[in-house]
Amino acid sequence: MAVIKANSSDVDLLARLIRAEAEGEGEQGMLMVGNVGVNRILANCLDFLNIRNMNDMVFQSPGGFEATQKGYFYQRARDRDRRLAQRTINGERTWPANNALWFFRPVGECPPTWYNQQNTGRFKSHCFFRPTSEDCPNVY
Repeated sequence: MAVIKANSSDVDLLARLIRAEAEGEGEQGMLMVGNVGVNRILANCLDFLNIRNMNDMVFQSPGGFEATQKGYFYQRARDRDRRLAQRTINGERTWPANNALWFFRPVGECPPTWYNQQNTGRFKSHCFFRPTSEDCPNVY
């Protein structure tokens, strides 16, 4: 059962986002980007107040995803990517992104915090960061 409201266009949008942001990280990394996206819709806290749907989350500005500024994002969604997107919409969570609202690709090691958010771990090139449960209880 879905943890957020999503129609087929939403699934396609998330599929395109996870591919553009993390295709080089494999399916596991793409699932983690999907986790971050779903968490941002659920959160209603910090930088993500009033982000209530897929379109708002993907195209949030400022604070959104860099991939939306690249042509690769605008290619048609693939079946594999849609399946991964649907898994995250259905609530599948993958550590270290299970409660994360942010990720980035640093040069070198992951910092212990990023904009006062705790590092939860690294997967390949991306470091993931989560808020506290007091700041954002909806992602826990």
